[in-house]
This record gives sequence, C-alpha cells and structure tokens, in this order.
Amino acid sequence: MIHLEGARLAVSGPLTIATVATLENEGVARVTEADRVVDLSGAGSVDSAALALLLSWTRAAKGAGRQLSIVGAPPALLSLAALYDVDAILPLAR
Repeated sequence: MIHLEGARLAVSGPLTIATVATLENEGVARVTEADRVVDLSGAGSVDSAALALLLSWTRAAKGAGRQLSIVGAPPALLSLAALYDVDAILPLAR
C-alpha cells in the first residue's frame, strides 16, 4: 500500500513478486508529479521484485526531472541491492 503524506510516499506491506505489480502505476504517477521521499520503514518482506519496482520509480522520476530518495529500506533490501550491484543506482539513504 502507498500512502502519500506531503512529499513522502510511505510504502507498507510486503514488496514481493506477488504484490509489486499493484504498486507500480501509482508509484510512477506519484514520483513523476513532484520530488519524493519513498519511506520503506513500513515494508514487510522483500524480494528482487522490490528492486525492480524501485528501479522503475527511480527511472520514472529521473525521466520527469524529479528528485527521489529512498529511506527506511529494510536490511534484506539493502543486501539484495548490493548483491545485484544496484545499490549505487538506487537513491538509498544510509
């Protein structure tokens, strides 16, 4: 689920292959309309589909000339990002 709070997109629940498709379009719409901070502190379990989702949002934001940062990423997501060597591509706050 995505909840918009000003410039903050709070994402909650699992970010897995079973759930990310439902978040894709709404997230792209939100990150292209204004600069955003994606807050993943409420995210549950994650898999590589979460990386694909965040890469898509990052690409969309850049294409629209918007700034995007990702905060509160769970440790599992940070590990996956490093494993797949996309941690330098994603705007992850550390």
